[in-house]
Amino acid sequence: MAALVATEAAASPDPAEAAETAEAAELSRVLSRMLPGLEADSKLGRRRALEALQRTLEAARPEAPDGDPAAAAAAFQGPWARLLLPRLLRCLADPAEGCRALAVHLLDLGLRRAARPRDALPRLLPALAARLAGPEPARRPPPEVCEELRLALVQLLHLAVRLSGAALAPHLDDAVRVLRCTLLDPFAAVRRESCECAADLARATPDHFHMQSESLIGPLMQSISHQHWKVRVAVIEATGTVIQFGSGKSVDDVLPHFAQRLFDDVPQVRQAVARVVGGWLLHLRDRYSFLHKLIPLLLSSLDDEIPEIACEAAGLWEQVGLRWQMENEEDLKDKLDFAGPPPAHHPSPGSRPGLGCRELVFRNLSKILPAICHDITDWVVATRVKSAQLLAVLLLHAEGHITQHLEPVLRTLLHACADEEKAVVRSCTRSAELIGTFVSPEVFLKLILSMLRKSPSPSGLLVFASVIRGCPREALRPHVKVIAMELAHAHICQGSENRLYGERLLQCVQAVVSVSREDCRGAGVPLMEVLVTVLALWGPAGLGAKVQEALAELAAVESVDGSQDLFRAHVGALLERLAASHRDWTGRSTGFLQFDVVLAHSGPALGEALPQLVPILRSCLQPARDPPMRLKLFSTLSGLLLGARETVDSQGQFHGYLDTLIKDIFVPNLQWHAGRTAAAIRTAAVSCLWALVSSGVLSDEQIQEVQEMLMPQILTTLEEDSQMTRLISCRIINVFLKTSDGVIDADKFIKIYPELLKRLDDVSNEVRLAATTSLVTWLERVGNEAGKCYYQSNIQHLYRELLVYLDDPESAIQDAVLEALKAGSVLFPDLLVREMEAVLHKHRSPTHCEQLLQHLQALPPAP
Repeated sequence: MAALVATEAAASPDPAEAAETAEAAELSRVLSRMLPGLEADSKLGRRRALEALQRTLEAARPEAPDGDPAAAAAAFQGPWARLLLPRLLRCLADPAEGCRALAVHLLDLGLRRAARPRDALPRLLPALAARLAGPEPARRPPPEVCEELRLALVQLLHLAVRLSGAALAPHLDDAVRVLRCTLLDPFAAVRRESCECAADLARATPDHFHMQSESLIGPLMQSISHQHWKVRVAVIEATGTVIQFGSGKSVDDVLPHFAQRLFDDVPQVRQAVARVVGGWLLHLRDRYSFLHKLIPLLLSSLDDEIPEIACEAAGLWEQVGLRWQMENEEDLKDKLDFAGPPPAHHPSPGSRPGLGCRELVFRNLSKILPAICHDITDWVVATRVKSAQLLAVLLLHAEGHITQHLEPVLRTLLHACADEEKAVVRSCTRSAELIGTFVSPEVFLKLILSMLRKSPSPSGLLVFASVIRGCPREALRPHVKVIAMELAHAHICQGSENRLYGERLLQCVQAVVSVSREDCRGAGVPLMEVLVTVLALWGPAGLGAKVQEALAELAAVESVDGSQDLFRAHVGALLERLAASHRDWTGRSTGFLQFDVVLAHSGPALGEALPQLVPILRSCLQPARDPPMRLKLFSTLSGLLLGARETVDSQGQFHGYLDTLIKDIFVPNLQWHAGRTAAAIRTAAVSCLWALVSSGVLSDEQIQEVQEMLMPQILTTLEEDSQMTRLISCRIINVFLKTSDGVIDADKFIKIYPELLKRLDDVSNEVRLAATTSLVTWLERVGNEAGKCYYQSNIQHLYRELLVYLDDPESAIQDAVLEALKAGSVLFPDLLVREMEAVLHKHRSPTHCEQLLQHLQALPPAP
């Protein structure tokens, strides 16, 4: 009975199947009439046949009677696979480009409409390989010469991959052979399509693809630096998928190329790298083996110049940390259960990296650091910049674990902070600040100070300043004095004459003051010594204003009013330290330059430090000492004496040291010695003496004492070659004469006017006028003497000489001499009239003689 039923069922087919068979038969008859045209000898005939097929397939879309698309596809499958596919594949090698293009289009239509497109793979894949790869793809170009057709063929392969899925596994060799060739195609669009096809192929055949994935890495890496940025993005994304579903062994081959793409000028390329690496860290099967290689690539994107890329990288990194934390929850149980708040001194407590991220960095830091320390000294600027940025990110994650790697990190920073690229230095100072934040001062001071003692350098001081700047005040408090004393040590404080060295040294002081604030009060003297040294060595090089700012900050923390009060507080200790070495000073000695700065900036405080100051001055201004030093010191001393009431005499005690100043300083330095250097020193000494006598700080009695001791030397300096010396000497003599109120030694007094008279022949009119003024004062002084008759012969001689200069070619000199004769006419007017009448006829113009005569006539008669 069962057999009978089966026989009846076979004899009565299902209506749907019958309709499907009928549709397929009809399509077969239609195609059979057109297919012979594909074998025509003429190109035109083949083309017309292909166009007819195209119209038929596009217009006559068979539909099943019940409207089921699957049934329609099944009806198309038979004629497609049996009649159309083989002939279209042969057309791929047609000599006519148009015929090949139509054949590719028809193959695309057929694959999309067929019920089982995977059935076409055994024929389709070898045909595509023949057109795109050829027999030896490494040596020959692909047989298909048209780039648009190559693109269409790759798109056809991509379609087959999407439609066939895992069924493509047996034909993986052909597909990979095609992609290895098309990934290097000259046409950029072909490369992009090939990348997308490779990625889909990897997803479609996950169980078999790993055996072929490595062969695609080489072509992909050759295309990763393509000139079109869209190709580079496609290659990076394809590489990510190929390795995700392929062999993890290729990660090592890919990473150097990915690292180079982090320097790409196009943001989309850098973004693609961050996404792919983030995906690997989240999903790659063997990711734990490559954590130390992948983490630097993703963390490098956190500092990308495009905020969107940096934000996306930060999000990916957070996901990576959370995933790793979940996978290792048992190992982190204690840290998770007893998690505390961020450190109080954390630079960004609100955005502190998660525990998983911190642990990932800490556990891989020993493997990552050597590479960074190497790359941060690379010859390529961009590499150094990225490495420096990455180091700062790693240290922020490592926190207290930096201590284990502190020595190599400090050595690296010491070298990198000498970089010419500002971005590198900026990132390295950030890293140094993080060291100060997370590492105990006992640890980092031991290492840094040891490095500075061994070889002080600007970069070392910059690292030191940055570490101090990042250190919490409470942790730094016990070490402030030690730091200040180390900075003030001559080996560090005077380690170089380079301006940059001085700038970095100043930054160290500023860092200590800004962090420690009032804690600096116990270290004021060494800090002042450092600032004085910076001002002495590098103030002329442009650091003066910055030093003044630092002095103001130090004054504020010491609760004193301004830098002068700060010097007042420490000038004694500073001079005490300087006095220990002053016997060895020269003009270039750091100690002398420091002393000069103390003199120039202490102001009224010098009046309180005279017991320490004067012995140093006396020793340094002896004739046997270094001439340049003496010149500089006389110049500084002149400035002080000009404002003596605000400097050395602020306490009114300067007169007690006047004798020492005259006998031990001025007298030895005004003595004549051969040579230009000695002459320059005499000029400086004369200028200093002029500052003293004209400052108003000396009484008439004190000036009289100075005159008695220095008049012979000043008369000698009237003969100096230096015009300035002669001029100042005339003025000094004038002051001496004006303040001589007591009885004058006649013999010494008579010796003055001949020397002044000689200056009337000076080459400088300014000196001649000054000498004339001094002669007026000398004549007035004679008029005040009771025994003026003793001077009659000298006065007569002086009249006679002055009358000669009354006819001088310079009118200014004539006027000055006229005033001198008028001033002296009261002494012996008759004598002057006789002398004038004797020379009147010799003058070129009698005008001045007549004026003098009128003046004499107006004088009251002598008693």
